[in-house]
Amino acid sequence: MQESRESNEARRKRAGRVLDRLDAEMPEAKIELNYRTPLELLVAVMLSAQCTDKRVNLVTPALFERFPTAEDYAAATPELIEPWIKSCGLYRSKAKNLVATARSLVAEHGGQVPRLRETLTQLPGVGLKTAGVVATHLGGVPALAVDTHIKRLSVRLGFSTATDPNKVEADLSALWPPERWMKAHQLLIWHGRRTCFARAPECGRCVIRMLCPRIGVAST
Repeated sequence: MQESRESNEARRKRAGRVLDRLDAEMPEAKIELNYRTPLELLVAVMLSAQCTDKRVNLVTPALFERFPTAEDYAAATPELIEPWIKSCGLYRSKAKNLVATARSLVAEHGGQVPRLRETLTQLPGVGLKTAGVVATHLGGVPALAVDTHIKRLSVRLGFSTATDPNKVEADLSALWPPERWMKAHQLLIWHGRRTCFARAPECGRCVIRMLCPRIGVAST
C-alpha cells in the first residue's frame, strides 16, 4: 500500500509517469471488444460483464448479423436471444437487459445509442461502468470506467484505498486530466491482463515496478 506521507501532488506526478511508461510499452492499447457501430459497442460491453472479451468476440459476429438494429432486438424476446449469447454467462439476465434496453432505445432515442453517460445509465441493465466505456468510445464526456483489473491496480499502485468502483473512479480521475482518462482506462486494463495478474503478478518484467509501492518507492 502506498505510504500515507505521499502528497497528492507527488501521487499525481507518479501517476503521470505510470501512464507514460505503460503507453511507451503498449502504445497499441485499445478496447479489445470488436464492434463496428455504437449499438454493437453497447451490446458487446453489456455482454462482457463477468465474461472475457475473447468469449464475447466469439459470440457477437453471429449475434450482430441476426440482430443488426435496435429494432431487431426490441422485436425479439429474451428467450429468442438467449441461445445466441448462452456461452457468455448470466445469459438469461443479459438477454432480458438487451431486449429492454433496445426497446428503450427505440421508444426514447429513435433507435440510436446516446453518447452521454448519464443518459446511458438510464437504460435497463446499463450500469455506470458500461455507460462510461460506451460514452468515452463514442466521443461523449470522458470517463475513467473501473473494472476488476483497474480496481486491483488502483490498490496495488497506491492510487486508491476504496472498494466501491465509483469511489475508485473518483480517486483515479483526480490523478490525470480528462483527456488521458480513456487511455488510462485502456492501459491499466492491458497491464492487468498481461502483467499485473490477480494471483501472481509478474513484477520482474513490469515496466512500472519502480513506481509501484510493492517494489519501488513513490519518489522513484
